[in-house]
Amino acid sequence: MTSTPAPEVVTDPALLAAVEFARAAAREHAGTEVGPHVEVRAEDSVSATHLFDADKPGYRGWRWAVTVAIAEVGDDVTVSEVVLMPGPDALVAPPWIPWQDRVRAGDLGVGDLLPTDPDDPRLAPAYLASDDPEVERLAVEVGLGRVRVLSRPGRLDAADRWKVGEFGPGSDMARGAPAACGTCGFYLPVAGSLGAAFGVCGNEISPADGRAVHAGYGCGAHSEADVEQISPVLVAELIYDDARLDVEQHAEAGTAADSADDVSADDAGADGTADDAGADGSADEAGAAGEPSDESVDLAVAAVAQGELADEPSGQPESDQHA
Repeated sequence: MTSTPAPEVVTDPALLAAVEFARAAAREHAGTEVGPHVEVRAEDSVSATHLFDADKPGYRGWRWAVTVAIAEVGDDVTVSEVVLMPGPDALVAPPWIPWQDRVRAGDLGVGDLLPTDPDDPRLAPAYLASDDPEVERLAVEVGLGRVRVLSRPGRLDAADRWKVGEFGPGSDMARGAPAACGTCGFYLPVAGSLGAAFGVCGNEISPADGRAVHAGYGCGAHSEADVEQISPVLVAELIYDDARLDVEQHAEAGTAADSADDVSADDAGADGTADDAGADGSADEAGAAGEPSDESVDLAVAAVAQGELADEPSGQPESDQHA
């Protein structure tokens, strides 16, 4: 059996040709905001819509739509309606989204109430088996029941969200950790089916303290982190103790020093003898005549000459001179 196509609707040519009639109707409604004629669209056999650009501020890409019609073929053309409609390039508001679909994590503030959708797929009636033995066991022990509990899709959604979140195995902190939370003593696994991959951190030093963390997450506060204890001050491998200096004298230096001491002692002795002799002679002569004698003067000159000869270098080591 073949279907018979519907006959094509032919719009009255008078409606398609009523451009100026439609423009006059648009100007009567919008004044000078009516722009050039864009196109005409046939609605059916007795109506058509003429489109004009809208020169209205703030409505870029919009069009004035004037629908003209006739009661039957041969009647006068009349105006059905004049409206402002967006064109294909018009600036329009985004599609409306229900509030329950617009709310995101972090939008809930202090004092805000966020009712749960009655058909939320993440929740299941509590009288149905939750397919989680731990949940069922807890409900029996406590003796209370909740109206709704997390369904399997709800738990899977939470697991996926936690895994890719801040405390998942792919975070920057986890990639730089020495080990994973699954081997940490501060890791508290949760009960139920989520306990295989998630727990709560109990280390107050960790940035995840009190948060649900993935077993593959980790941080630098791992209980088994082994840190090498080294001095914060850099110490050289070779150390010089310069607080005490040991002075050693060589044999040659000691002999030269002894010789110099001997020469000084001889000079002092010679000077002392000359001084004594001169002093005695001078005292005697002074006591006798009151003036120095020739003998005392000669002794003084000889003593001075002997002292000058002793001070002059001889070109040989001092030890050889005394030897």
